Amino acid sequence: MASRSAKTGRYVSKATARRNPRTTVTHSGKSSAATGNRSAITGRFVTEATAKRHPDTTITEGGA
Repeated sequence: MASRSAKTGRYVSKATARRNPRTTVTHSGKSSAATGNRSAITGRFVTEATAKRHPDTTITEGGA
């Protein structure tokens, strides 16, 4: 499984993901058809306005 920082968008190590669970999203690496903004904290999709208010804890996902 790959982990990505919500702050930088870069992939991070497993150790970094464990140290920073609120700002790291872990996914299977398989492409998803889902698009939108997802909270790194809850894992739920959020609105564009919420993503703009919380850029350090939101990942923008693109579909395949």
